[in-house]
Amino acid sequence: MERDLDPQETAEWLESLEAVRRAAGHERAEFLLRRLATSSRPVNTVPTAEEPAYPGDLELEERIAAYDRWNAAAMVTRGSKLGLGGHMATYASAAWLYEVGFNHFFHGTDDQVYFQGHASPGVYARAFLEGRLSEAQLDLFRRETEGGLPSYPHPRAMPGFWQFPTVSMGLGPLNAVYQARFNRYLHNRGIKDTSHSHVWAFLGDGEMDEPEATAALTLAAREGLDNLTFVINCNLQRLDGPVRGNTSVVQELESVFRGAGWHVVKALWGQEWDDLLRSDELVARLAETPDGQFQTYAASTGAYIRERLFHGLDVPYSDDDLRRIVGGSRAGHEPRKVHAAYRRALDHRGGPTVILVQTVKGWTLGAGVEARNANHQMKKLTQDEFRSMRDRLGLPVSDEALSGELPPYLHPGPGSPEARYLAERRAALGGPIPHRTAAYRPLPPPADKPFQSLAKGGARIATTMAFVRLVKDLMKEPETGRRWVPIVPDEARTFGMESLFPTAKIYSPLGQRYDAVDRELLLSYKEAVDGQILIEGITEAGSMASFTAAASSYATHGEAMIPFYIFYSMFGWQRTGDQMWALADQLGRGFLIGATAGRTTMTGEGLQHADGHSQLLASANPACLAYDPAFGYEVGVIVREGLRRMYGEAGEDVFYYLTLYNEPLPQPAMPEGVEEGILKGLYRYSANGGAAHLLASGTAIHWALAAQRLLQDEYGLGVDVWSVTSWSELRREAMATSGVPYLQQAMAGAEGPVVAVSDWMRAVPDQIQPWIGRPWTSLGTDGFGLSDTREAARRHFGVDPRSIADAVLKAVE
Repeated sequence: MERDLDPQETAEWLESLEAVRRAAGHERAEFLLRRLATSSRPVNTVPTAEEPAYPGDLELEERIAAYDRWNAAAMVTRGSKLGLGGHMATYASAAWLYEVGFNHFFHGTDDQVYFQGHASPGVYARAFLEGRLSEAQLDLFRRETEGGLPSYPHPRAMPGFWQFPTVSMGLGPLNAVYQARFNRYLHNRGIKDTSHSHVWAFLGDGEMDEPEATAALTLAAREGLDNLTFVINCNLQRLDGPVRGNTSVVQELESVFRGAGWHVVKALWGQEWDDLLRSDELVARLAETPDGQFQTYAASTGAYIRERLFHGLDVPYSDDDLRRIVGGSRAGHEPRKVHAAYRRALDHRGGPTVILVQTVKGWTLGAGVEARNANHQMKKLTQDEFRSMRDRLGLPVSDEALSGELPPYLHPGPGSPEARYLAERRAALGGPIPHRTAAYRPLPPPADKPFQSLAKGGARIATTMAFVRLVKDLMKEPETGRRWVPIVPDEARTFGMESLFPTAKIYSPLGQRYDAVDRELLLSYKEAVDGQILIEGITEAGSMASFTAAASSYATHGEAMIPFYIFYSMFGWQRTGDQMWALADQLGRGFLIGATAGRTTMTGEGLQHADGHSQLLASANPACLAYDPAFGYEVGVIVREGLRRMYGEAGEDVFYYLTLYNEPLPQPAMPEGVEEGILKGLYRYSANGGAAHLLASGTAIHWALAAQRLLQDEYGLGVDVWSVTSWSELRREAMATSGVPYLQQAMAGAEGPVVAVSDWMRAVPDQIQPWIGRPWTSLGTDGFGLSDTREAARRHFGVDPRSIADAVLKAVE
């Protein structure tokens, strides 16, 4: 909470509001509070007179910023000659937002910075000046097949440079919130001291329209994340027009963040506005000026501005002065004001801060670019525009150097004052940023005992419960147990996780301030500051953001964590698939658990709960190893191998997706010698003559076994049943190998037709059909899900035992 600077005045206001409530009722008092909460003066939070002393050498920093502006524009322009494109205007508006951070705030050893994706050319330009990138690398911008620089922040493409992917837009702010929260989680659980770490998220005002961008604001405030700062670059333009043509995005965002409980700092106007803003009338007019009109002012003549904005006001400025001030004097272009805003944000305690900074999109790139609707699509400057930019920034570039087709890169030299200053500032702040160090320390393998009960079989349980029981045992491991991070959006009891509540407890930085209604029960709901389970509420997007933070902790913190995120299968890849691609980009490791999987296992829930396609969506992600295990022992083998591959000596940058089922069924003992087949995707589970071959995955193995019995009993036809643990891994191996694919090796000598069946759409098993080499039939659950009993739904889709048997009989005719 903010400190009350005048308690007496506060008491008087409260007394006045109470008087209104008594005289005019609750509705009138609430109306007044809403008006106060959603209206504010469009002025800087930190006035010029209250700005702290600037801690750096401004003259040097201005030269450094000029070099970075130039090189960012030159890099994109040079690439545009090959039609590669790129973005210049975003970084041009935000250059000082980054420079001040690089020089005075971003701590290389502790902080995490989410860079706005379209500003990446400026970050590359800064790294070039620091000596981290070469001219040759800049010239390979967007030429990744030649080892060049990716267009946006992509850790997978530059694993030693970028930490976080921030395009797709909207995922950066969401992930930043949960990263800051996960930092606290690590600290509160005693895994790492993160008390000095700070998360910075640089965002665009247009980006804030993405639903994910504001989805977690209340979480950040509720948990008091004062280790988090959003910096929103309010240049008032999205990709091809004003963010808010008829209203004000700054006022809107201020209302949203204040309402969510954030501390708001506004840095809107440059110092030249100080005298003008002494006029309350002008401040009122600015508050009523829509962004579309203000953008027009930024690109208009002084006479137009005087007539439209200053009419009737005594303004002692020339038209040229007004054009300069209104057109470009913004707090975001003045390092002192940016520094003051950052300092105010970091000094705040008790909750997160958002800094709303006003800038001009395309600033310093020339009149043809600045504040123009089309500037996001402008991929190059002419040589004349570079000459103008050179003069404006005072850079040492001769006309001769600009006489060629391409603008040169500029560097003051490794021994220059600028280069030395850069090195000194970054050394003082703990090293380069952005920088990703995967200081990976392998985790010891788990003991055999947790897997032995699954291998023995015997119990009639769902594979979802088999997994939860396995993890519960693994969480007892002396060295690695505390590194498991169970994540569930809601309905932990649905997945049988209530047994974890008493021992692992549910994480809350507030502890538990209430008596749980079920406190008399053995498995009551228990929250704790050092709790291990993350129960996120009804937010799959938030849960995925938590998973991403935990899955990349080995790199961001040098602490390997083992997250598993368990969710209703339908609400995974379909709902948050974009985040799963970002997870792959961020080189995350862990287990995604699509529970209650399949089109027919969710009795009574219907169309939007019945998942028959997630395995197909998952197969498209190169970093995802997708499995559809049928039995508990298969789950155990896959999890054990996942722990070895992701957390052992190899430390592979992959993650696992397991689809599990909520249908209690017999769990047999593991046959001998099937481990390789489980991991590669296929093994013969039940041999019975081989007249035909039933390939089944997941819960469908039980329908196939029933069909096997039916065919034997009624027709005397003996068929073999094969367990397919991963259709997609079989396909990948077959596509990658130059020899005989494993699928063909495993089925060598097997004659007769093949019938494939699963609780997924036919396209899932059809992935392997090209390598079968014999008559092929696939059965599946194509179409929409529906509400009914499991048996009726399976008859409807033609995957019940009788339908499978009929397909076999037809195939062997």
